[in-house]
Amino acid sequence: MRRKRLMAVFASASLALVPFLTAAPSASAAAQTGGYIVVLKDGAEPSSVAAEQTKARGGTLRHVYRSALKGYSARLTAAAAARLAKDPRVQSVEPDREVSITAQTLPTGINRIDAELSPTAKINGIDERVDVDVAVIDTGIQLNHPDLNVYTAGARNCSTGSSANDGNGHGTHVAGTIGALDNNIGVVGVAPGARLWPVRVLNNSGNGTWSQIICGVDYVTAHANEIEVANMSLGGTGTEGTSCSSSSLRQAICNSVNAGVTYVVAAGNSYANANGFVPATYPEVITVSALADFNGAPGGGASPTCRSDQDDTFADFSNYGSDVDLIAPGVCIYSTYIGSSYATLSGTSMASPHVAGAAALYKATHPSASPAAVKAALQSAGNYGWIWPSQDPDGIQEKLLNVSTF
Repeated sequence: MRRKRLMAVFASASLALVPFLTAAPSASAAAQTGGYIVVLKDGAEPSSVAAEQTKARGGTLRHVYRSALKGYSARLTAAAAARLAKDPRVQSVEPDREVSITAQTLPTGINRIDAELSPTAKINGIDERVDVDVAVIDTGIQLNHPDLNVYTAGARNCSTGSSANDGNGHGTHVAGTIGALDNNIGVVGVAPGARLWPVRVLNNSGNGTWSQIICGVDYVTAHANEIEVANMSLGGTGTEGTSCSSSSLRQAICNSVNAGVTYVVAAGNSYANANGFVPATYPEVITVSALADFNGAPGGGASPTCRSDQDDTFADFSNYGSDVDLIAPGVCIYSTYIGSSYATLSGTSMASPHVAGAAALYKATHPSASPAAVKAALQSAGNYGWIWPSQDPDGIQEKLLNVSTF
């Protein structure tokens, strides 16, 4: 059984300041009972004064404060609170207010692929983590981001330095789309709480070499008995070749796939045929193009947000062609970022992790499924519910990722 890694999650709350009660309420409001916070002046003993004042005004004492301030909270009618404000021992009477943890955002991409309907994802604000391991082959991941379940023991740096901590932000953003925690803060990912392995192959500028990427693939393959899915939101020019031995990179990925790891990769952002880019052109991987979606809903018509494009259509930068296996949201995607923060980014780099998260959901319930079976399942569950052929020049409509049944 896999070891579960737990991390502390902190949520913040804020209380808006309101004017102190200085005037008598209307007659209709005077009889309504509500919560009030009473601050006493120096010299007043909180316990005895609180009990006396509350009883005299027919209220219910709740809390007595002795350290952070001198005072108490009570349930009172509005008329009683108004009278209490005139007591010479009282500094202020303030209506009580509700507070809550900072709300979690359901990103448009997560909404568009119906991840909130997935019985495995169980997106409900409760931190129940999907039991699956995903390698993020990228710029690293912020190792201590409070909204991510980063498996730091599995970190590997094939780029510069020794730490797999993210110095760019790209990898952390990708990681959040895959598996940000369902913890009522920040955002939530497709496979909430999935264990994320930071495999750094790119430097702080987002650049690297094929040898570094192969180093990352080699590391993932060495842990193929633990890692089910790997995301590669990166690429460069190149061709498929005629077989797995056509190039060292393809050979490495073929061997990793044969070891059982499902690879999901970005199609590229050159608005060109993906057959001129690697690893996007490799048949062993799941290649993902980008959908422009601004409101998380089908049908089009939503106004652009972070960049210009047409809602619910093929993104105007995305690569295309017969090598593309699925399309997923990739425009104005809100996700985790370095500095324990959040950011909005666009690209097929943002589309790919939606599919990697979907693959993780499927593997969580089908642990013996081969990479080919995972690809087939994701394609079978997809739909054509997006506007086509606008901006898609290849005459092939890819299925849009959907995980509602996963």
